[in-house]
Amino acid sequence: MLQNPDRLLDEARTLAADIVALRRAIHAEPELGLHTPLTRDKIRAALAGLPLEWVEGPSTTGLVATLRGGAGAGPCVLLRGDMDALPMPEETGLEFASAVPGVMHACGHDAHVAMLAGAARLLCARAESLAGEVRFMFQPGEEGHHGARFMLDDGLLGGGDSGIALPDAAFALHVMPNAPHGLIGGREGALLAAADQIGIVVSGRGGHASMPHDTLDPVPVACEIVSALQALVARRYSVFDPVVVTIAKIEAGTTHNVIPDSARLTGTMRTLSPANRARLQADITRLAEGIAAAHGMAAEVTILEGFPPTLCDGRAVTFGEQVARDLYGPQAFLRLPDPIMGAEDFAYVLEKVPGAMFFLGVAHEGADWQHCCGIHSTRMMVDETVLPQGAAYLARLAEAFLAQGGWER
Repeated sequence: MLQNPDRLLDEARTLAADIVALRRAIHAEPELGLHTPLTRDKIRAALAGLPLEWVEGPSTTGLVATLRGGAGAGPCVLLRGDMDALPMPEETGLEFASAVPGVMHACGHDAHVAMLAGAARLLCARAESLAGEVRFMFQPGEEGHHGARFMLDDGLLGGGDSGIALPDAAFALHVMPNAPHGLIGGREGALLAAADQIGIVVSGRGGHASMPHDTLDPVPVACEIVSALQALVARRYSVFDPVVVTIAKIEAGTTHNVIPDSARLTGTMRTLSPANRARLQADITRLAEGIAAAHGMAAEVTILEGFPPTLCDGRAVTFGEQVARDLYGPQAFLRLPDPIMGAEDFAYVLEKVPGAMFFLGVAHEGADWQHCCGIHSTRMMVDETVLPQGAAYLARLAEAFLAQGGWER
């Protein structure tokens, strides 16, 4: 039976000190990449003694804890929190600021883990009333390291040769400093973009800068490619299925009077649909090679594929909206009008399991949230009073999904 939502929030608030303490402990000792053993150990310690079955895989220090409900068989729902930090300094001045030079939890993953651990404690306390199972996915390597894909490949979520069925639904919650305090947001379809890295090397023939006619100067060709890429985006792609191409780094030459042999461009491409992703990769290659050839030179294009687009199931978004409104009132949920061109590797999970990611506003109440330092800022801050609300929301998503027996038909 589905229990009173007010009671769930009250229970979450009783865990506030523990949720905040776990967040701060993780924040002070941030870790990068696929292997985050200190964070893993903090999670295990925070959830020790609970009726959870733990599994780990060979590729990462990621964890999946399974809670089996005591009310019989039922569907399976996955809740996910990511664990890794970013390679950047911290300038918040917090008393629990990063003690690791050049590493910071600037994307809120410390808060994600703490909220997910709080949800696990809430649901373990209600285990006897749950029909089905909940899997708690603690995932490293989100910041460009494809941690979710590795955990899927290791069979930790089920599917493949694991002998375990994939979950019936999957949900994740991401903090957003540039959103009103406590507001939950989401949207059907593309929520976040695919992110691929572009590398272009223009090869010419260097020489003296006073005699460019005796060289094949790659620098103006590289500049022409940059300008042409912007025209490509503006004139070949619909604004209703947008793409973004940014060349963020240009390298060429060694001094003021030498024309270099080559010029290197590095950038990113963001797309919201698999079709445009494939098309843009082909268009960039054709454009760069063609412009270089027109000047008697060659261009080599490499595309390093990143995360796919984060595509949210319409049923999951509607479900998440209803849960938010039941918990926190009619103004608690915002349907986002547009996608965000950032990327997120929870997309790998949503390729296999219907579900959704939601955002939680963590600006301080009454703050000018539109001008708060955003994620990936050295001064990014989280209002920790919102964290119990996030934990309760995650727990309620799982509880309500199991109570209705899976997806309503």
